[in-house]
Amino acid sequence: MNARQRAQELVERMNLPQMMSQLRHDAPAIESLGIPAYNWWNEGLHGAARSGTATVFPQAIGLASLFDPEFISSIASVVSTEQRAKYNLYKAEGDRDIYKGLTVWSPNVNIFRDPRWGRGQETFGEDPYLTERLAVAFIKGLQGEESVLKTASCVKHFAAHSGPEPLRHGFNAVVSKKDLEETYLPAFEAAVKEAMVDAVMGAYSALNGEPCCASSFLMEHKLRGEWGFEGMYISDCWAIRDFHLNHKVTKNEEESAALALKRGCDLACGCEYQSLDKAFQKGLISREEIKQAAVRVMTTRFKLGQFDRATVYDNLGLESLDSEEHALLSYEASCRSLVLLKNDGLLPLRKKDVGTIAVIGPNADSTQALWGNYHGTSSRYVTILEGLREYTKGHARILYSEGSGLTKNKVERLAKEDDRLSEAVFMAKASDVVVLCLGLNETVEGEMHDDGNGGWAGDKDDLRLPLCQRKLLKAVARTGKPIIVVLLSGGSLDPEIEQYSNVRALIQGWYPGQEGGRAIAHLLFGAFSPSGKLPVTFYKAEAVLPAFTDYSLNRRTYRYCDHSDVLYPFGFGLSYASFSFDGLQAKETDEGDVEVAVSVRNTSSIASRTVVQFYLKMEGPDLPPHPVLCGMSSVLLQGGEEKLVHLRIDARRFTAVDTEGIRHTVSGPYTLYAGSSQPDEKSLMLGADKPAVLRCIR
Repeated sequence: MNARQRAQELVERMNLPQMMSQLRHDAPAIESLGIPAYNWWNEGLHGAARSGTATVFPQAIGLASLFDPEFISSIASVVSTEQRAKYNLYKAEGDRDIYKGLTVWSPNVNIFRDPRWGRGQETFGEDPYLTERLAVAFIKGLQGEESVLKTASCVKHFAAHSGPEPLRHGFNAVVSKKDLEETYLPAFEAAVKEAMVDAVMGAYSALNGEPCCASSFLMEHKLRGEWGFEGMYISDCWAIRDFHLNHKVTKNEEESAALALKRGCDLACGCEYQSLDKAFQKGLISREEIKQAAVRVMTTRFKLGQFDRATVYDNLGLESLDSEEHALLSYEASCRSLVLLKNDGLLPLRKKDVGTIAVIGPNADSTQALWGNYHGTSSRYVTILEGLREYTKGHARILYSEGSGLTKNKVERLAKEDDRLSEAVFMAKASDVVVLCLGLNETVEGEMHDDGNGGWAGDKDDLRLPLCQRKLLKAVARTGKPIIVVLLSGGSLDPEIEQYSNVRALIQGWYPGQEGGRAIAHLLFGAFSPSGKLPVTFYKAEAVLPAFTDYSLNRRTYRYCDHSDVLYPFGFGLSYASFSFDGLQAKETDEGDVEVAVSVRNTSSIASRTVVQFYLKMEGPDLPPHPVLCGMSSVLLQGGEEKLVHLRIDARRFTAVDTEGIRHTVSGPYTLYAGSSQPDEKSLMLGADKPAVLRCIR
């Protein structure tokens, strides 16, 4: 029998209260049937999270900057290996608590449409194609290739959910049919139909008037209807009570629980499904509806091998947890996630030329700035200060000043304002070069506080650095010493460095994981050449953004933005090397796909990786005004080396979505670009390589 048949047989032996008990995230044991207790709530966004020691990779937005699905899959495989190992170890001790199971509520494939959104750091960026490709790779890495799932992935938050955080429990996202089909739904569709994701989690918010955890359109029409999804649907945590408390579509908890179940929400994260018995007694739900949900959730447990005598993963234990091999992969991910946004020739530094380095800023020696939210606990964090001390030992003196608080106007409670500024200044004056480490951390951008989340972060008010850090930057810049700014953040910030001519380099470091400080130090001294690319648009601080609550794509993301608002474009990132792109070719296949090839040559003497990005520009009333990403390939080239990069662009890229949400094929002339960035004037002005261009007709 397959997993579904085994689940049906087991559920047939349950009485009604037993069935209902299994539809909560903290499902109790049913000893008479040999069913152990199980907690469904587990996190694995960029490492096995919230359950103790684990390898911590860069935050998801940082992983997106690799533009490399294959590497993302290898990271997800490590996440699931460590989660399975921890499950085995905890189970042996009789510990079946929260975060110690095999159902991983990741990835987050919401579109980072607004740069102020605090949880945007959890996503793969603003582009539906990039998000789709990375999501499919991540899900496959989590679930493994065996007949038994290594872990069961749950993709979230379905759908069109991206702030504002303070409003999320009662917010109604009004989204056009076109924007849904073109932007907000593709990654979910690919997760279901291509990656065969085990579960889908609904959002807190409502979509066009329907709460997402009881949406007929999303759950019945799209997910189970058009896409044929047979897996389980999970509510976000305590989202079902929002039906009566905030969305006001029901009167009480039993009505809310009944509405969610009838629409196909199988598992409630939270306590609302404790009211299923009341709902049943009132005739709001049927035994068959309860049974259907129970079969779906138990199917997942069978797919995970939880009722098998043995699985291929039973031997995973301590040797698979926090290992040297996994640490090396985390280091590589950190290196490849870093994005060089400005370099006027200062980088890479040379040890023989730098005798004293001032490492300054609230993120210089901050472990917390390495994390990002939904993180595990590493046993081997390396801050930027520690990384530089390690790398320059015996060659340079390292001076350190915190410089300022992260957001507060003083470090010591009893001191006057700006109590670390003078220290930062005299440290800078004594140095040959300053590494100024600014930005944010998960305490000031992230998820809003509620029952399921302990932080108080939420969204950014604007795209500027906190005032105390702006003062620090100004004071250090006045010393005239050459400055490298390292920004650690979960998304777009404008450090406003143009006014300071001695700020000669800028690195976007995201939240770079346990090895982040080491990777940044190695980048600064040229141990490797940067290859990260922005998966989001960085906007100018003075840009007038659309209303946060407006879910229209008008003036949002690189596909629809006003280029005059852009500070650093999507897809942009400099290298220590230089590349040429020539001989772009395209050939249409019988299936409607297009096979492309381009010659990429490293025109420098420096070995470096680059991301070959393919962009497509077609003509028609239903198309975005700017070229859109349609393919990518991460390539490592030695100095002077040349490679022919082949890629197949699937036929879906040659489609458009009309105002009714209908996707249709576009024929006629199109232009294809292949380069190391977007084919826009801003990228070229900032130093991007010139792309190859090919004009074709379909």
